[in-house]
Amino acid sequence: MTTTRLLALNGEDPPLHALAGRLLALAEAGLPAMYLPDQDTFVFTRAARPAPGGGWTLDSRGHSTRYAAITVLGARLLPEDRQRAVFGGHSAEEFTGLLIRRLPQVTNLGDAALIAWAAAETGHPGLDHALGRMAALDADGGPRYTVEAAWVLSALAAARNTVDVEQPLAAARDRLLAARTGGSPLFPHATAPGLVPWYRAHVSCFADQTYPLQALARAHAGADDPRALAAADACAARICRLQGDAGQWWWHYDARTGGVVEGYPVYSVHQHAMAPTALFDLADAGGTDFRSAIRRGLSWMAGPAELAAEADPEPIVRDELAVTWRKVYRGDPKKAVRAARGLTTRAVRTSRIAPLDRIFRPTAIDRECRPYEFGWLLHAWLAPDRAGKQAGRPQQFAGEQG
Repeated sequence: MTTTRLLALNGEDPPLHALAGRLLALAEAGLPAMYLPDQDTFVFTRAARPAPGGGWTLDSRGHSTRYAAITVLGARLLPEDRQRAVFGGHSAEEFTGLLIRRLPQVTNLGDAALIAWAAAETGHPGLDHALGRMAALDADGGPRYTVEAAWVLSALAAARNTVDVEQPLAAARDRLLAARTGGSPLFPHATAPGLVPWYRAHVSCFADQTYPLQALARAHAGADDPRALAAADACAARICRLQGDAGQWWWHYDARTGGVVEGYPVYSVHQHAMAPTALFDLADAGGTDFRSAIRRGLSWMAGPAELAAEADPEPIVRDELAVTWRKVYRGDPKKAVRAARGLTTRAVRTSRIAPLDRIFRPTAIDRECRPYEFGWLLHAWLAPDRAGKQAGRPQQFAGEQG
């Protein structure tokens, strides 16, 4: 068996390997605290409030089927005994069964797609039922949010070795490819007009890029599809070219021009999980290997550059709480900078309103953490390093420790 991506990192950058290992240990410690045993699901978020005497207390808020399914996609890669520690005594496959039984109450296409994806990856016999529910929610032919459309394609790509999904897979792939406009390699926030107000229809986010490029790469990996691979590669190349000097993955893009609308917030999950899992999957599929960009992004977690000027900068990684703080942001009221730049770039594509950068500096911290952040973290780093094998890197057996 090939090594994991985590172990491959040890040969590329030992200090970053140590950081990634630390984050993975933190995820395994943090996820059980996010599990709701009375509901057999996961919280929506854990949010901090000041504790008496100093420090922070974490409160669990809400619950999320979507985040529960993403947690399966990552935690399934753990040994079974450690899966059971995450899922309240269930294995990842058994927990997927709980999600499948709840599908009649699921009305969101993205949630259904993630459950179907989890069923395919865990080999659950309820896969057909999950795919059926996903198809029913996707049947009206209307516009879809790009992230959810990408999850549909990823679910179908994961299922294609088990059931015949070639016809819906081709339609899902074509929908993503057709969503791009103006020759830009980036994806919009929705696959067609109707879901987003006209004045911000050109604005898309980081997730609108990573999930489609991952889905298209996975579609190519399962069956030769050069057009899908080329689109994934072009999108990845653009976001990597736009990556910040300190490794930041920026938040809002102009889907027409392929430029940045507003960089902040910078999200921890993008740095340690979402960018790595998408870019690793692209390399696994035969696309460009962007490992250097992955490493730059991960390094941001060791100490965000935005906080470096502080007298005593607060760490983003909080081992004692088993969380990573969610993001670094400007702290502007009602997200004023994002709104202003969204409006002005609609009219003048290159507009920046530079004074806003000086007025609202990105030094605020969002002290919360969500389970999907750890799900994608596990998915990113515990998957096999197939690209490394193709490139002739030294391989280790799965049982070896790094």
